[in-house]
Amino acid sequence: MKLTLSQRLSLVFALLLLICSGTSVWMQVRANQMHELEVVQGLSRDLAQHIARDTQLMDANGLKPEALRNLFSQLMLVNPSVEVYLLDNQGRVIGDAAPEGHLRREQVDLAPLQRLLNDERLPILGDDPRSLDGRKVFSAAPLKVNGQQAGYLYVVLLSEERDRLAARGATSAALNTALWSIGLVALLCLIAGLTAFTLITRPLRRLTDSVKGFDIDGIPATAPAPVPVEPSTSQDEIAVLAAAFRQMQNRLGEQWRSLTRQDQERRELVANISHDLRTPLASLHGYLETLSLKDASLTPDERRRYLGIALDQSRKVGGLAQSLLELVRLEHGFVQPVLERFSLTDLVQDIFQKFELNAESRHVQLKASFAPSVSGVCADLGLIERVLTNLFDNALRYTPAGGVIEIRLVPQGKFVEITVSDSGPGIAAELREGLFLRPFNIGGARRDGGLGLRIVQRILELHGRQVRLLDVPGQGATLCFSLAVDEATATALAVRSMNLNTPGQA
Repeated sequence: MKLTLSQRLSLVFALLLLICSGTSVWMQVRANQMHELEVVQGLSRDLAQHIARDTQLMDANGLKPEALRNLFSQLMLVNPSVEVYLLDNQGRVIGDAAPEGHLRREQVDLAPLQRLLNDERLPILGDDPRSLDGRKVFSAAPLKVNGQQAGYLYVVLLSEERDRLAARGATSAALNTALWSIGLVALLCLIAGLTAFTLITRPLRRLTDSVKGFDIDGIPATAPAPVPVEPSTSQDEIAVLAAAFRQMQNRLGEQWRSLTRQDQERRELVANISHDLRTPLASLHGYLETLSLKDASLTPDERRRYLGIALDQSRKVGGLAQSLLELVRLEHGFVQPVLERFSLTDLVQDIFQKFELNAESRHVQLKASFAPSVSGVCADLGLIERVLTNLFDNALRYTPAGGVIEIRLVPQGKFVEITVSDSGPGIAAELREGLFLRPFNIGGARRDGGLGLRIVQRILELHGRQVRLLDVPGQGATLCFSLAVDEATATALAVRSMNLNTPGQA
């Protein structure tokens, strides 16, 4: 049988309530009985002593049968609820008025008699001669003959007849009252308990419905308004659990959307890289096939031109493959920055020397602007050189003849801000989303925003920094980032970046 949590709690509560109610009634009845015995024994405690003092039941010859019969007759008339017995010094019954066959014990334990005679706390129960294991309240007194103790007068205060009458009448009424009391108390407590459980488990049922209704596959790709999570100051564990679940739900939604977005971006990147590789590979294959089929009919100049085109296409394929391998190493945590202090101005001069000939051939001017107080920075020299190389290469390819590519170094407190700008066509507003994640086109030409700039972004993330696209009137694309000046700041940023970005995630 499958029961809900509320039903199981209610069932357990009902059972415990019934057990506790029954135990309480039993203890109350028991306490009342003991109190009644105490009262009866307290009132008749000296009964045996009075009888022994006023009646001569024994003499030097032993029992006086006539005196004993008179005593039993008088007591039965005055108080039918008592039974009188004569005991010797060992507790053996030597005189009684029990009907034939009703006497079940021939000897009574004298220890309770001694406790009563020593005035110990009541009630004190002694052996019932008319029962094998029964114990009742009594009164007792020693009997003396010629100053010597000859036995005991033992008076049972609740007779066998009294028990029979009580069992037929009062006991059944008390039992009915007790049962009705148990039923009424249990019913009222059960109603109160079920109401309390309903109120207590209502938040838990709402939380259960929320958990059942949560489907990670149904999370929309776009970011909806997150479920509001207020800081919980309540001590209610269910409220704390509900707040924690809402936080987890929001977090899972964000992570799921991020994974979905990253998966889509990777698919687009693979598709674009496949497209970029297909064109040079097709061209390379075509020229090699031409050289193979028409080698005998080609002039030396045509052969050199075809080989030059094939080599150029081969270099493009190799560059794409190298960039892709580098991006994979960066995104999967195989590359970690080795921080060292170096001069940015010297690095910029090396970059200018690398692109000087290419810029002259394109009639593009390279320009540097350094603030007088520019100091060195702490970063990975090789990785930062790769960042500037990618930015200059990207700018040089899309800056028209007569244009300018400028780099500026400006101190900003604990950082140095590096800005690379060109006078090219720039990037339209609708293309800026995902600029560092996917390729984009400008006037039909593909600009390397999926590999070159993505490598730049990942390298700077390893340093705890970000690259930004700025809006500068009169200029084309302007990209800006900063690097830490001191080693402590650079190390703290790199460590935080490692904690926020697990291997395998860009």
